[in-house]
Amino acid sequence: MDMRLLVENTLTGLGYELVDMVATPRGGIQLFIDRLDTTSGGVTIEDCVKVSNQLTNLFLVENINYERLEVSSPGLDRPLKKASDFERFAGKKVKVKLRVAIDNHKRLTGKLKGLQDDVLTVEVDGRDWSIPMNQVDRVNLEPEF
Repeated sequence: MDMRLLVENTLTGLGYELVDMVATPRGGIQLFIDRLDTTSGGVTIEDCVKVSNQLTNLFLVENINYERLEVSSPGLDRPLKKASDFERFAGKKVKVKLRVAIDNHKRLTGKLKGLQDDVLTVEVDGRDWSIPMNQVDRVNLEPEF
């Protein structure tokens, strides 16, 4: 059984989405979750406890061995990874780190316009940058206060 798929399906049933899943040294698992319903605020400690308890039981039933399970919020600078993330956060401020410099820029901060046909579009100082995703190292939300 694909553990990532198992976790994603379980989280969806609980009203959450899997933002990222990381295997840590010595058999640990780190999960970063977000609420599917974004109108009800961010992830709380209670949300993390609920997910942790549910997954602990699931892993026991599915005989999945792990040393430690950590469940947390992705934070204000949440990474954008899936196509649905780019749609959901269109119009928000993002920070883009590129694999190689484009026009002498390796980092861009601007408004996310979207992702189409595997090309990311970000507006920086009135200019639209269209960047193939294979040239993007990572994209994170940039907190606005």
